[in-house]
Amino acid sequence: MDIRIPEIGESIIEAKLAKWHCQDGAQVQKDDLLCELETDKITLELFAETDGVVTLRTEEGETVPIGTVIAVLTEEAGQAQTTEPLEPSEPPPSDTQPAEYPAAGQETAEPEPKPPRPQKQSAVPQTETETEASPEPIEPAIPQPGAPFPNMEEDLGDHDSGDEERLSHREPLSPLRQTVARRLLAARQQTAMATTINEADLSRIMELRSQYGERFMERNGIKLGLMSFFVKACVEALREFPVINARLEEEAIVYQHFYDIGIAVATDQGLVAPVLLNADRLNFADIEKQIAELAEKARKHRLALADLQGGTFSISNGGVYGSLLSTPLLNPPQSAILGMHSIQQRPVVRDDQIVARPMMYLALSYDHRLIDGRDAVNFLKRVVERVEEPEESLLE
Repeated sequence: MDIRIPEIGESIIEAKLAKWHCQDGAQVQKDDLLCELETDKITLELFAETDGVVTLRTEEGETVPIGTVIAVLTEEAGQAQTTEPLEPSEPPPSDTQPAEYPAAGQETAEPEPKPPRPQKQSAVPQTETETEASPEPIEPAIPQPGAPFPNMEEDLGDHDSGDEERLSHREPLSPLRQTVARRLLAARQQTAMATTINEADLSRIMELRSQYGERFMERNGIKLGLMSFFVKACVEALREFPVINARLEEEAIVYQHFYDIGIAVATDQGLVAPVLLNADRLNFADIEKQIAELAEKARKHRLALADLQGGTFSISNGGVYGSLLSTPLLNPPQSAILGMHSIQQRPVVRDDQIVARPMMYLALSYDHRLIDGRDAVNFLKRVVERVEEPEESLLE
């Protein structure tokens, strides 16, 4: 039985074999984990479909097209297909010999002495005569956009810190991390991002969770969390301010009359935002269950491409890590994202009295190209109103 890179999605044409979980010639059983694959959108795992012996055809770290046979699974030991050992492809001939780097612990030859540094140029303006007699002007050493940063150790010359424990190592970016980096950079460079901030008193939500949390758990098998209240509040506000749910497409605004809410989830390979489809049709229990399922799949690298597609608006909760306030980055082509933060007991004035209340800062980042500040501010105020008076959401 051939084990191939499966079809993942129309936009995915290749995958990286990140890790083998079995050795060449190993006996495996049905449903054993064989390997992990990485693409620019998701990470997934392949499992054995039957008992047998595995013959590996692809090495770890290799990127291959969709449909490639990466291993062969034979049903009986001894029948594993004999394959030629994998040999690394020889690099093309080059006039320049590649630099050889010593392995850790090897002694290195003394470096050749470096040429003397050029004399520093005077900052005093030169006269015309001096300019004609002087060599060509030295261009300022300012890196161009997109150019790699200079090697500071080379610029500073050889030095001995006297501390052998000051080590570093280099790891290649995973395809997913490369995509995250590219999209976050695009969000800053290709949108006119602005952020508006407000705060919400979560007293009523905390009271409702305390009052009905145990009953909710018994009835639905899951805890009543904060996120379901905020998803409900955002959907209601999106209905009232449809431009927040829209996207910019060339010279047009596309208004989306459905509410697919992305929920940011941190994984060991980067941030992903699986989507709650048709969030306006979900009740509190549905929202909590789906968020828990998607978060579990994300952390175990089992998200399907369909789990990440779409999304008209996103919510990110930095409060679970203790963030007091931040400005979340947009997730293009979405035009807005809500940032939740940690809950703190803070003094506020209620009925001319200073009282302590559980307060949370909320930050809405939005694309100013299509969303005016008035709409952004009023949208966020509407979200605050709904989370401060959550009974309306419960009655829906």
